[in-house]
Amino acid sequence: MRCSHGGGTRYLPEEPTRPWTVTELARCAAVSRSTLALRFKRAVGQGPIDYLTSWRIELAAKRLLQSGDPLAVVAREVGCGSKSALSTAFKRVMGLSPQGYRRRGHT
Repeated sequence: MRCSHGGGTRYLPEEPTRPWTVTELARCAAVSRSTLALRFKRAVGQGPIDYLTSWRIELAAKRLLQSGDPLAVVAREVGCGSKSALSTAFKRVMGLSPQGYRRRGHT
């Protein structure tokens, strides 16, 4: 595990498929979970896990438009674990299903 002082936003984009927890991010940032959550929210506007979800959905959206890969493959490649987990998160964040997003060809 790579960790150095400096906060969680550095790690999430570099390793979006890693099964991050707030505890692990706090340890990497050498702060408590509550301090990390507070600082993260101040700096980014959302909590670390919400940020990670948004980042994964952004990656998935790009993959959906740039490849013909099945949803299960996209889910695995962006760290969502399963196509069901990706579908649920994608719909919550984007307002439509991954298949609907792909069909519409959003940019």
